[in-house]
Amino acid sequence: MAARMKFICDTERCIDCNGCVTACKNEHELAWGINRRRVVTINDGVPGERSVSVACMHCTDAPCLAVCPTNCIYHTEDGIVLHSKDQCIGCGYCFYACPFGAPQFGETGLFNHRGKMDKCTFCAGGPEPDTSEAEFKKYGRNRIAEGKLPACAEQCGTKALLGGEANIIADIYRQRVETRGYGPELWGWKIAYGKPKRGGEIKAKGNHPRVNQDLTDSQNSAGRFPT
Repeated sequence: MAARMKFICDTERCIDCNGCVTACKNEHELAWGINRRRVVTINDGVPGERSVSVACMHCTDAPCLAVCPTNCIYHTEDGIVLHSKDQCIGCGYCFYACPFGAPQFGETGLFNHRGKMDKCTFCAGGPEPDTSEAEFKKYGRNRIAEGKLPACAEQCGTKALLGGEANIIADIYRQRVETRGYGPELWGWKIAYGKPKRGGEIKAKGNHPRVNQDLTDSQNSAGRFPT
């Protein structure tokens, strides 16, 4: 089974510098008005303020893929969500379906005249031949084919934004939070990052049933967030 590629943004490290946004735009030479990645600040100016870098999360069960009437959105073998601009009709269904606001449209105007959808490609290009001029013109640089990380994650100065194989970056994040000392207090911690008490592999990956889930455990209660 191929490795699944994912992003994780560590909100304890993100400083709202927008370096990831700039790196993405420069690497792919994006048109004015297109932002494949953006930084969102929550509780701005009050205690508990956090910033998070947001783009396409390359969902396992992607809602954009489910609603596309032309099937232009597809999964690669390693779980990256890509799209074909040749098949896109600019209907905007993916824009409304995506909870992260990832799909962008390069032109504005009347309904059905928005141009082709554009989104984060995890720096993996599109359906054209890898690293070809046609691929770069439509989708930007294919850094994955070159054996590199996504530009946004590579350029993050505080290493808040991690991109790569899901199990590897999850282990990095787990170690960070356990070092901070409040991992088990976070809601969902045991399901996402917990280790089985008797060893072995955690059985909560992919589309399989989450057999380690205990309905009476703290993983399903409000929990306590750090102050």
